[in-house]
Amino acid sequence: MLVECGPAYDCSRLFATTALIATASVAAADVRISGYGRFGLDWNEANGLVGGPGTAASAMGETSITSRLRLQFDMSTETDGGVTFGARFRAQAESRDNVAGGAVFNGARFFASFGGFTVGVGNIIGALEGMSGLYLETRTADIGIDGAGFQSVVANMAGNSFDWDAYSSAGTGVNGLEVIYSAGNFGVHVSYSDATTRGIAVGTPPGPDVAGRGPQETNTAISAFYTFGDWTVALGHNDESGLPANTDNDITVFTVAGDLGFMGVRLAYATMDNTAAVGGDSNKLGLYGTFDIGAATSAVVFVTSEDSPGLATDGTGYGFNVSHDLGGGVSIEAGYIEASNDNSTFQAGVWFSF
Repeated sequence: MLVECGPAYDCSRLFATTALIATASVAAADVRISGYGRFGLDWNEANGLVGGPGTAASAMGETSITSRLRLQFDMSTETDGGVTFGARFRAQAESRDNVAGGAVFNGARFFASFGGFTVGVGNIIGALEGMSGLYLETRTADIGIDGAGFQSVVANMAGNSFDWDAYSSAGTGVNGLEVIYSAGNFGVHVSYSDATTRGIAVGTPPGPDVAGRGPQETNTAISAFYTFGDWTVALGHNDESGLPANTDNDITVFTVAGDLGFMGVRLAYATMDNTAAVGGDSNKLGLYGTFDIGAATSAVVFVTSEDSPGLATDGTGYGFNVSHDLGGGVSIEAGYIEASNDNSTFQAGVWFSF
């Protein structure tokens, strides 16, 4: 299922590669506006504590309103030679964890497509971000109405979340380069970003830039998928370099997903090396199931096991999501997570697309 999410955790991170390729295949000048709105309640145990789980002082209320309105602008045109050129950018306003934000525009992603190849620049998708089987099969790409922290994603571990290049819905993005090739049952995606392309001078003292990346950091990623029958396997790797020792968190992810008839299943595994807090490698395994429980109602369940010795995230997490389709692009979404750090979150609300 193709879903759009949000990051780090801007549930805008997920940017389905195949959806973009479909956009790029339009054989005439085309400008389209689409989007979605969502709103609901978020109960997050950690929001009632200063410093998160395990601390005693009160911070904000555990229950808050979470919402987002997104407008998406897609445009493309085709040359006489059959090459499609296009771009995408977004505007969105949201509220999360009792913090409301005004409407902002993100950085544009430009692309050129011909045959099975697509070249993208700017606010790129990222090869690991766009790989098959990374995210949950829901409208938010995880649990509840805004993703609830994306605890189900196996590449999020050891306190490091979204430590790879990805399309940003609320920022300029990494201003990178990527090449995507898809032919029938096989596809491959390669991406690259360099801190110098974000206007950071060589020799700048260590510290994150506005995109949260270090001044000397580079990210090189590759992913590929192959579909056979009702099953798809995928492998992805993101190489992070140019950072201090034990902070260049290289990530490798493997996924396999298929249809058993009565339910869909997915297995995902990720390993992260040079984890600073661990002093070695961390890994995380996830098992996922999707099934219908009525004509208009579906459910997703998952369980993860993380191995990060000495960290609060070391342990087992689980969750479930229920979606009820009201028709017209409107659905009720509700979900619960018990994360591996023992933090509990429950969300429920309404999602509508247009």
